[in-house]
Amino acid sequence: MNLRLIGIGAGVLIILSLPLAGAIAGPDFAGQDDGKGGGLFSTLGLSDSSRTAPASPGHSEAASGPERPGQAGQPRTDSRCGPELSSPHGVEAQTCVLVSEGHTWGRSYYRNTSGRALDAVLAVMGPAGRTVQIRCAVGAGDEPGLCETPKEASAGEPDSYSAVAEFAVPDDEGALLLRSGSNSPAPGDG
Repeated sequence: MNLRLIGIGAGVLIILSLPLAGAIAGPDFAGQDDGKGGGLFSTLGLSDSSRTAPASPGHSEAASGPERPGQAGQPRTDSRCGPELSSPHGVEAQTCVLVSEGHTWGRSYYRNTSGRALDAVLAVMGPAGRTVQIRCAVGAGDEPGLCETPKEASAGEPDSYSAVAEFAVPDDEGALLLRSGSNSPAPGDG
């Protein structure tokens, strides 16, 4: 009888631990796996132009929302992303401009393995000198994260917007470690 209870208890524990194992495996902000495995942006569920995440480096493409059950009514989100960049100081980032339902905003995906907390400033520049800026605290450690500006009503074509994120040491000197932009290089700019 004790063996039966132990078996049943072990089975219940295994079943209950599956959702926990999925949560520990890492965030999937885009809601689906890109199938490429590894890397900062794959961990975030990014680097595939077929969803709301950033386009592959060197490309400027529109992306649509995921087609998962229960999410069919979600609005379409287009993104224009710059390349994935990394600095020798241990900072990786990719910055994007996103557009959905008449709103535009900026987002920077990052990972900080520098061993110290950093400051990030993300700015979205639009037509007629419109700028939205936000400061984000970037904790020490290699967990991926994101910095995002508030959504603002769009005031022009999506191509008239750009975003830049700067990652710096938060001290008196403010040494800049990485600057990441949303503008992809034009084809042939190698």
